[in-house]
Amino acid sequence: MSETPLTKPEIEFPEGPAPTELQIIDVIEGSGDEAQASSTVDVHYLGVDFESGEEFDSSWGRGESINFPLRSLIQGWQAGIPGMKVGGRRKLIVPPAQAYGPAGMHPLGGKTLIFVIDLLGVS
Repeated sequence: MSETPLTKPEIEFPEGPAPTELQIIDVIEGSGDEAQASSTVDVHYLGVDFESGEEFDSSWGRGESINFPLRSLIQGWQAGIPGMKVGGRRKLIVPPAQAYGPAGMHPLGGKTLIFVIDLLGVS
């Protein structure tokens, strides 16, 4: 099955222990403008819990992309999106320290998270 950036991604359940470092995997290389650390990004994304595979958030579920200044997002996105090009799809596996911190501080605290992000635009 080939994925395209305009369809909701499927995330395969990972094997082995959760990584302790941010993992950046390009699923589809984009060919458009490149995201910078200072960019505002227009993205479609899907987020799942590494351990359970349970979806906790998805712009696909809301039926519209979202626009964010990159510097206002979790550290894993701030580190994992710059260098990505419009039209691309990237998977980020984000450890708790670069997501929502230790357990108890946030409902997703203490969890390693997987995001699949389609970069639709940068400004």
